[in-house]
Amino acid sequence: MKLIIAIIRPERLQAVQDALQKTLDEGDNYRLTVASVDGHGRATGEIEYFRGQQVRTRMAQKAQITIGVNDAYVEKAIDAIVAAARGSNGGEIGDGKIFVLPLEQCVRIRTGERGGNAI
Repeated sequence: MKLIIAIIRPERLQAVQDALQKTLDEGDNYRLTVASVDGHGRATGEIEYFRGQQVRTRMAQKAQITIGVNDAYVEKAIDAIVAAARGSNGGEIGDGKIFVLPLEQCVRIRTGERGGNAI
């Protein structure tokens, strides 16, 4: 089992959700968590005006998607996220990052199921 954390542009969230649903939804087993986050990387923040002066914010708004998947679905999920989150010009700075972490255990609270069946 793996935990996939993807940081993407907020405007690409719906496209990524749709791509993941097409790729991972088998019998309504597709689940994810989305959070609004602020981050700092190569992409610069928005330009704002403060007292008539142009100011570039240090943090850029992003959407963070967290999803647990069984090993057989890791590459499929990554491919779906990359294809849907990439900018229209074949990729741009600020399109995001994907982190894949080992997932030691997953427990479904309602039933007590553990492991891959709980995902």
